[in-house]
Amino acid sequence: MSRLVAFDLDGTLVDTPRAIVEAFTAAFTAAGVPARDAAAIRATIGMPLEQAFGRLMELPVDDGLVVDCVTRYLALFREVILPQAADLVFPQVADGLATLRERGFTLAVATSKYHASADALLRAAALREYFPVVIGADEVTRPKPDPEMARTILRRTGMAAEQAFVVGDTTHDLLMARSAGIRSIAVTYGVHSEAELRSADPTFVCHSFADVVTFASNAGPEGQSPERTPGIRDAAGSHPTLTKEDW
Repeated sequence: MSRLVAFDLDGTLVDTPRAIVEAFTAAFTAAGVPARDAAAIRATIGMPLEQAFGRLMELPVDDGLVVDCVTRYLALFREVILPQAADLVFPQVADGLATLRERGFTLAVATSKYHASADALLRAAALREYFPVVIGADEVTRPKPDPEMARTILRRTGMAAEQAFVVGDTTHDLLMARSAGIRSIAVTYGVHSEAELRSADPTFVCHSFADVVTFASNAGPEGQSPERTPGIRDAAGSHPTLTKEDW
């Protein structure tokens, strides 16, 4: 049976959070808005830009100042983040994606970035070739954590939920997966802490991209038990048990 893995982008495939914080700060400064705390900005990563700037400034998403900051951020994204992209790919990601593709997986990206920005980042990071499907926040009506993005990927790839995994570093990704009836793999090296990730009840927690590849490769469709794999923990912190109830 064919299988699908849908990945988040920022903080999961590419280590962009620090650069994103810098670009947000620069956008605020250019718009004449007092800078926000770096931790507050980082906490919005994973949201669509309008929601992130709106929350940080406590303004509606269609407010003119929010629109101005988004426009300035997108320009800074092209100037500041894209040139660094190749150096920001997390360890093991390129080899891991190649391995999954060789093993017959269909790979997709589900991101809160606009599609054009996601496409540009993946190309700059030399990862675009691995993903026949890339869905951005501007291609759905309701972004993460709503399940619409995950369901759109299932529809475009012709996959069923039980054939799929969602991999992400924020609760937005994990809640989207759960709402869509898809198993989730939380990675702990990104934006949200392990405690935050566990609050969203992921199926599995992995500490490296290599572990993600191992788990996805060993786990069958939902309802089938995976092989016992060292180094990969379920959401309770133990090795996966071999019972159907866990799936």
